[in-house]
Amino acid sequence: MADGYDAALFARLAAIEEKSFWFRARNRLIAQLVGELARPGEHFLEVGCGTGYVLRMLARELRLRVTGAELFAEGLEHARRRVPEATLVELDARAMPYEQAFDLAGAFDVLEHVDDDAAVLRGLRRALRPDGALLLTVPQHPWLWSAADEQAHHVRRYRRAELLERVREAGFHVVRVTSFVTSLLPVMALARLRRRRDAAPDALDELVPSAALNRLFEALLNRECALIRRGASLPAGGSLVVVARRIEREHAEAG
Repeated sequence: MADGYDAALFARLAAIEEKSFWFRARNRLIAQLVGELARPGEHFLEVGCGTGYVLRMLARELRLRVTGAELFAEGLEHARRRVPEATLVELDARAMPYEQAFDLAGAFDVLEHVDDDAAVLRGLRRALRPDGALLLTVPQHPWLWSAADEQAHHVRRYRRAELLERVREAGFHVVRVTSFVTSLLPVMALARLRRRRDAAPDALDELVPSAALNRLFEALLNRECALIRRGASLPAGGSLVVVARRIEREHAEAG
């Protein structure tokens, strides 16, 4: 897993997350979905917390008690400055040390970096209390694969059925699934068609467009958030979002 991310990117991420349409809209969607599941004061574990951008929102807007787990010390350095009230730990989620310690857990664009994503999902289940909630976001559609994925150290882009099967096999009941970044799917497809595979793309470039496009893209994604809030499950998009709950093995086998 240590090869699954470029630790040098954390400083750039910390600089762009506040203004990037994608990070801002994804945070809005996470806040929306977690807000439907959690009560203030509950304990949330974020695996792959990076620079703490999501953690800060969970702690300050939703008033959750947050723990951020990250494999790379470089990411935790930024998270400590950003969210001093968080508990931050350096760990590999495939060897999860927590046992039924959290009410909710999340991994936001993390699983695609890990060869053994099933081990991470089992670790997340172990960390959750019975009936605890899990929220995942991952990049979707293998046909969107490009040199940008390789530069970002992705192992895969997911098919919907593939991710749902792995979540269920890990001991979860899927509550909700939807695509996200649906309205920008044609733009993403065109960008990948134009980009030659032998080029040296910057994986963060497409997350920081011109100011005008940044505003437009964020407005479009905010509309998607509103649709999802009303119960819509969008059929396709650059990202896939899953909400699930831990089930006990006896229940899973009986079902």
